Amino acid sequence: MRFNHRDAAEGDLPRIVEIYNAAVATRECSCDLEPTTVEQRHASFIRHTPDHRPLWVAFDADAASAGVIGYLGFFHFMNERPGYFITADLAIYLDPRYQKQGLGTYLLGQAIAHAPRLGIEVLTATIFASNTGSIRLFENHAFERWGYMPRVARLESLERDLVLVGRRLTP
Repeated sequence: MRFNHRDAAEGDLPRIVEIYNAAVATRECSCDLEPTTVEQRHASFIRHTPDHRPLWVAFDADAASAGVIGYLGFFHFMNERPGYFITADLAIYLDPRYQKQGLGTYLLGQAIAHAPRLGIEVLTATIFASNTGSIRLFENHAFERWGYMPRVARLESLERDLVLVGRRLTP
């Protein structure tokens, strides 16, 4: 498969929410307990800007009719304090039909290549320890485990440990 991406447009928000809600239902990659709505995600969506903290949507170049099949967001690290602007926290969510097809690898590789143009020197992600596929994805891109937080999340009866991974892009 060949993938491409672009900056998300407001018209992509319903599909972004659909993909995110599929992830919420798995209890493997989000601390949300209930599905979200377009209205609830709108405020977060408009905080993403192409020149600072972009939100990208991905497409299958060989199946354009599939529409948006995943997305990657660059988020502020540690509550938007300016001293942390050299660091971005990444979130990747994929349509379940496109998981384990190379899309996560494509998006993460693009984020690593693009981050320096945004003034980003460090990339991080927080991942449930049980989500071994996502941890492996980041480790395959030279991210290291920088932290482990046991039992910091509870999703109904499921407790989750959290792994912080990070990669410095500049020496």
